[in-house]
Amino acid sequence: MVGCAAGTMRHGMGKVTKRPGWPSWLLPAVFLLPALAPAAPADEFSFEVAEFARKPYHIGGYAELRPVLFGLDTDAALHHLRFFDRDEGGTTAEYNGRLQFEASLEKGIGRLFARVNTDYSNSYLGESVEAVFYDGYLSLKPSPSLVLEAGKKNLRWGTGYAWNPVAFVDRPKDPDDPELNREGFIVATAEMIRSLAGPLQTFSLAPLVLPVDGDVNDDFGESDHLNFGGRLYVLFRDTDIDLLFLTGGSRGSRYGMDFARNLTSNFEVHGEFALLHDVRKRVIDSAGDIAEQEEDAGSWLLGLRYLTAAETTWIAEYYHNGAGFSREEMENYFTLANRGYEVFQATGDDGLLRRMRDLAEGYGRMNPMRDYLYLRASQKEPFDILYLTPAATAIVNLADGSFSLSPEILYTPVTNLELRLKGSWLNGGSLSEYGEKQNDWRLELRLRYYL
Repeated sequence: MVGCAAGTMRHGMGKVTKRPGWPSWLLPAVFLLPALAPAAPADEFSFEVAEFARKPYHIGGYAELRPVLFGLDTDAALHHLRFFDRDEGGTTAEYNGRLQFEASLEKGIGRLFARVNTDYSNSYLGESVEAVFYDGYLSLKPSPSLVLEAGKKNLRWGTGYAWNPVAFVDRPKDPDDPELNREGFIVATAEMIRSLAGPLQTFSLAPLVLPVDGDVNDDFGESDHLNFGGRLYVLFRDTDIDLLFLTGGSRGSRYGMDFARNLTSNFEVHGEFALLHDVRKRVIDSAGDIAEQEEDAGSWLLGLRYLTAAETTWIAEYYHNGAGFSREEMENYFTLANRGYEVFQATGDDGLLRRMRDLAEGYGRMNPMRDYLYLRASQKEPFDILYLTPAATAIVNLADGSFSLSPEILYTPVTNLELRLKGSWLNGGSLSEYGEKQNDWRLELRLRYYL
């Protein structure tokens, strides 16, 4: 196992206190210039063996333009926290650009891979540009059964689509867009693989080391710790099974398992279970007193994926987050946020609002409560319309009945150019998760050109 010293690059260009406008929005449009270039004339057909030989390098990525329009819920608790000292009206716009570049180089037993993500944003907060190394690692394969890797890497533990309770060393997915690449952590790993005859078809062991010290993985947990973890994988009677763990002090020790199995060629089931020790969270009670809690929690997920004869793909998942907030804890938070806004309107005192804003990292994060249902349906090329895929996604908070519903249309008119129009509608009663979000709805257009 090899140590690593790859770093993270973050270039903040500051925030300009400037209202969003079309001239600034046009900046990321330069990312899409390759898509507008005229196609080169087709050459006559020729066959050369060298053209089909595997190249030792790869360069790719994509450029993206994504304007978003939000419909604000001016009566919601999270709207009060975000906009209590400003008037944005009923809607607000955000203009985003992204350039994600990746490259790899292979020679002998070695492979280098790097992925850099650069985001441009222009919103009510102002303008910003941020570049981050998502991945950057060296991989060595001295034999077909052994792989050594060191650097910054997203390990992608877990079999779930929208959530992964066992992803102990990965950043959480966005359930609204779970296929997006995410920033990794600096790790050193090894994987030893062996194929067998009999019911146990494949066996692999992948230990890892994750340091947290100074600027190395500084957002993973407590500093000055060397964390150890690993994954044991087996393919047993056509069922994929992982046993996973992480320990070392930066976070409480955690243990998990996952599985995935194709019951038929078009029907797959999967699941995950995780036991988390010493999970910390800040909780506020109805009187406004804040307590730091530390407890053990169990989280699990059960899901399925089904492809119909008409090429409709269904994905359904039930997720229990044992470390999440209860309904009463969330209602206390929303009640105090609304009370703080009333005090601010009456007296100008924003003290309680700011206390609630400080807790938004926990209460305002994605899916902060305990039980959720995820359901997605997508249809490939309906009515024989080529390159068109409509889909709809619902995420339901089972504790309070609130939900989000997101229809979308994905269209690929030419090679490498992808257009997606997506809307989201949030619905819920007073003091419910989606009922107290800052938005009632969202509409976004994503234009992505693959390099």
